[in-house]
Amino acid sequence: MNRLNRSLATLLMLCLTTAAYEVAPAGDPQALGFSPSRLERIARWQQSQVDAGAFSGTVAAIARNGKVVYLRSVGFRDRAKTIPLQPDAIFWIASMTKPVTSVAAMMLVEEGKLDLAAPVYQYIPEFKDTMVAVERKDPVTGMTDAAREPQKRPMTVEDLLRHTAGLTHGGGDIKLIDRIWRRDTTLAEFVAALAQLPLAYQPGEVWAYSWAVDVLGRVIEVASGQPLDQFLESRLFKPLGMVDTGFWVPPEKLDRLIDPPVGFRGRPRVWDVTQPTTFFSGGAGLVSTAADYLRFCQMLLNGGELDGVRILKAETVRRMTTDSLPPDIRFAEVEGLAMGPQIGATWGLGFELRNAAVGSQVPGSVGSFTWSGIWGTYFWIDPAEQLIALQLIQVAPGRGGPFIGMFRNLTYGAFTVPDQGVPASAAAPVAIDAATLATYTGTYAFSSISARDQQAPGPGALLAREFGGVGIEVSLAGGPARVVSTIRDMPAAKAGIIGNDIITHVDAAPLQGLTLTQVVEKLRGPVNSTVRLTIMRQGQDQPIEVSIVRALIRVAGIDLQIAVTDGTLRIKASGNLPVLDFDLGAWVAVTAMSENEFFVDGGDHTRLVFERDAAGKPAQLVLNPGPWQITGQRIN
Repeated sequence: MNRLNRSLATLLMLCLTTAAYEVAPAGDPQALGFSPSRLERIARWQQSQVDAGAFSGTVAAIARNGKVVYLRSVGFRDRAKTIPLQPDAIFWIASMTKPVTSVAAMMLVEEGKLDLAAPVYQYIPEFKDTMVAVERKDPVTGMTDAAREPQKRPMTVEDLLRHTAGLTHGGGDIKLIDRIWRRDTTLAEFVAALAQLPLAYQPGEVWAYSWAVDVLGRVIEVASGQPLDQFLESRLFKPLGMVDTGFWVPPEKLDRLIDPPVGFRGRPRVWDVTQPTTFFSGGAGLVSTAADYLRFCQMLLNGGELDGVRILKAETVRRMTTDSLPPDIRFAEVEGLAMGPQIGATWGLGFELRNAAVGSQVPGSVGSFTWSGIWGTYFWIDPAEQLIALQLIQVAPGRGGPFIGMFRNLTYGAFTVPDQGVPASAAAPVAIDAATLATYTGTYAFSSISARDQQAPGPGALLAREFGGVGIEVSLAGGPARVVSTIRDMPAAKAGIIGNDIITHVDAAPLQGLTLTQVVEKLRGPVNSTVRLTIMRQGQDQPIEVSIVRALIRVAGIDLQIAVTDGTLRIKASGNLPVLDFDLGAWVAVTAMSENEFFVDGGDHTRLVFERDAAGKPAQLVLNPGPWQITGQRIN
């Protein structure tokens, strides 16, 4: 049996053995509210990333109203790009393990075996005397020193679920973490050693992404009396039919395991998932497939039940997907992660929640919940749209952000507009004079590509796409401000700054201790203003001083460009995303219905209305006027 047939057979067998919820895609995407042609953009974009070497392959899945509308593999299973990837490929899902562990904990809460309000030391005594690290400043000398103070209140089980336990992924004795972060240790040993390190924050005061869910995994072991792998297998994976999910990949399934990213000669020792382990990381240890994780997500979307198997009560799922953070919580900035009111995001019990449209960095209905893995795996659930989507890739740690954003946008962009057929007026197209057509030419910027995504960037967001800067992408991963890349023909590149340069000072002010946002703010400033950077470069003992004049930096957005050719209005997407019937770089002719109304005579029949300002100049472009409309602002 060849690979494709075997893959399809595996999926069919899963459908038959798990009854109602089928992972095979439905035959009619339009019946589930999707445009087939716009769904195809997902695979085309993913293929372009494979061709560009961004990742070797990916599996993506989309389900709506309890049916899978899209399940597609693109690219290759191996880095050498010789073995085509199949939909049943196995990925290390990293921190997508956290929602699974969180669900397991809430099962024990329902059974009365675990108390959310109980101190963690009730289950893990080593945490009873854990101290909190603080910096104290001498008011006379101004010198600071490290000190430790007791916890104001003990961390609770709920703190573990919502990342307010005072733990982090950094700080403390990193060498100790490295010594115990091994596949041949146990979760009990790891957590006991972790408890000897000081907390970074007082419990309950700061949201900080952390080891908390690994500690939660140990709490589950104590409360249930079972190792975490056995509890998950017997209570979650087997009941839900998650046949390929676990803490390692057995020999008979290794030919379905995707290679780690380019640059890794093998998975780091702790994540060599080809070998059995005794370290069951509740925060990052699982491997899984798209089909398995879809089943987990559908259970959540169904309110805790799938195919007659009840995992959680509906009210428990609601609690997990409701804001759990105190109103005065502070948010610790971690590179690659953002949380808080400024981006319309908060935290429930095990999930990031989209709790406001304004400022959101990704599209989706308010109430959507999500999480991702360090190697680019990602899922989200949108209850308002009855939508599940996930994308499994393996990229270098922390580099999955752009792929998450594009996949999410393309998914919402594939939604159809109800009853959007050919307009009756199309039978008699209207002739419009050249002068009127010419007034519509220009570029129109959109904040969303689909009315269903409910994205609403904050005031001035369109203008924020232009700013004065030096043209550097900077990272704080691993410590100092390191140059990831420079923008071609921008000031930093012209000044000779290169990747891996470390920026120690801006205008003689040290960057040590600043957040990524604060570093970026220092690099930006008025156009034509001068900024002085102090650079340390590998192979050079002395710092390099560089003075740079800031230039105008333009960030690509969601744009439609309007032009007139031979008396016909033509439109193309010229930003970084396609919009409805308009693909990137491809001109589409539109037919006039009236002096200011047009439609696309083909595709999904997008309708357009130009709206003028008080001076009579076209200022807005409305696509599909009505309840599903999206509006673009003219920017030139």
